[in-house]
This record gives sequence, structure tokens and C-alpha cells, in this order.
Amino acid sequence: MRASIDRATSDDSDRSRELRASIDRTGYYPEVVGDAVESAVAGEPVVSFFVQHEPTFEHDEVRRHLSVVVLTPSRLVLTHTDEHPGDDLLPEPYTSTSTEAIRLSAVKSVVVTRMVTNPTKGPSRPAEVNLTVGWGGGSRLDLEPAGCADPDCDADHGYTGVLASDDFTLRVSAAADGVVAVGGLLAF
Repeated sequence: MRASIDRATSDDSDRSRELRASIDRTGYYPEVVGDAVESAVAGEPVVSFFVQHEPTFEHDEVRRHLSVVVLTPSRLVLTHTDEHPGDDLLPEPYTSTSTEAIRLSAVKSVVVTRMVTNPTKGPSRPAEVNLTVGWGGGSRLDLEPAGCADPDCDADHGYTGVLASDDFTLRVSAAADGVVAVGGLLAF
């Protein structure tokens, strides 16, 4: 019994070290991000994790974002860091990091969408994966004018729409992030 406890503790610390090494490899403010993730995980064992460094292009600037998703035995921990140029309030460049910890019992849905190219050739590795986790923390309402089948009708039919849980979505593609990243998100 004692050996299995020691092994579990060793595995947990190994995963924590792997998580930190993955954050360090991005080169994206690893001390800032690592500190935020460690604080949010709050000493719980790391069961699984995924780190995505995503640069975006905005006019003549490159803005970087980093999302870290950590699964612990009791929670899903989301951390997102953005970088910002200086502004009126903070004249020097700065980062903003948001963390959210969700009890696993509060998670209502997990949607994994796999995009596979050339499906007629049979199973192949997904070219892209979207992971959406819903727990009721946020929703999106998409509305459009309602209508009827009568082309001559000019009545106001109101609106129709969809209310979708959209708490967290992460998109990874082989073209942008690499095949290993797509597999990593699926493994998560």
C-alpha cells in the first residue's frame, strides 16, 4: 500500500514539473504565467494539462495569448494571459492574467469537435480540434429575425435564436499549432 502512495505522489509532482516545463517552453512570461497557474491550482495534484501559446496579428502588431488548462482531482483550472502595450493608466507594457477554477461537479457539458480532412479515405488524424466546456458561467445568445414560408408576408414574426453555453472554448489546429498539439488536446 505504501509503495502505491509514494508512486502516486511522485506521479503528481512529475505532472506538476511537466506542466511548469511546458509553460517555460512557450517563452511567454513563464514566471508570471507559472505563478498564476501554481496559485490557482493551490497545491492540488495535476491530473492532466494543456498549454496553448497563440499569437494573433493585429494591424502592425503581434499580440500573444497563453491559455493553460489544468485538471485536478476536484477542479478544472483555466488560466489565460494576454499582453498589452502601455496605456494611460499603465504606461509600461503589461500582462493581464485571469484564472478560473470550476468544481468538476459543476461541469455540465464537454464538447469535442474533430475536423478530419478527406474523410472518404477512412479514419485519419484530426486536422483540428475544438474543446468546449460548459458549466453555466457564461452563455451566448444568437438572434435573427424570424420569418415564415410566405414570400408575400410582411408581418413581424419576432426573433428566433439559440442560447448556447459558451464558458470556455479552445481551438487547436495542426496547421497553426502542430499535429502534436492536436493530439495533446485530445489526450487532455
